[in-house]
Amino acid sequence: MQQQWKVGELAKMTGLTVRTLRFYDQIGLFSPSGHSVTGHRLYNEADIRRLHQILSLKDLGLSLEDIQSVLNGHTYAPADIVAMQIKRVQKQIQTQQRLLAELERVAEKMNDEEPLSNEAFISLLETMKLSHEKYIMEHRLNWERRFDQLGDVLNEDLI
Repeated sequence: MQQQWKVGELAKMTGLTVRTLRFYDQIGLFSPSGHSVTGHRLYNEADIRRLHQILSLKDLGLSLEDIQSVLNGHTYAPADIVAMQIKRVQKQIQTQQRLLAELERVAEKMNDEEPLSNEAFISLLETMKLSHEKYIMEHRLNWERRFDQLGDVLNEDLI
């Protein structure tokens, strides 16, 4: 018999909120493969693979509408999505390595009490900005998740 998970179990496993999973079902992006006799949503392994695709595409910055379009059109295979994630992480690592190199270069000049050129500061600021923009995007996603959780708590209190 194939293993199945209720919406709360899936939420706990994935770090998503029940509210998010229900919303995905409501808009037709991610629906459970079945329901229990009592009406609980039941998800199976194929559902989890689809959710991984959704989260991977969302992590790449696609909107929910775009994700739905991609999934309905079978544009990307799961291996393609993983490859895109690898490239995104590699870019993040390169950005952080570049920032580290810039900071080390500036620190070395400061320790040697050498004057810093405007070009050195501009290069550092540009690298910091690029790194900061990615940091802000990651934090925005975390805040969205926290607001979802807050909404779940409020909804539970109202029920």
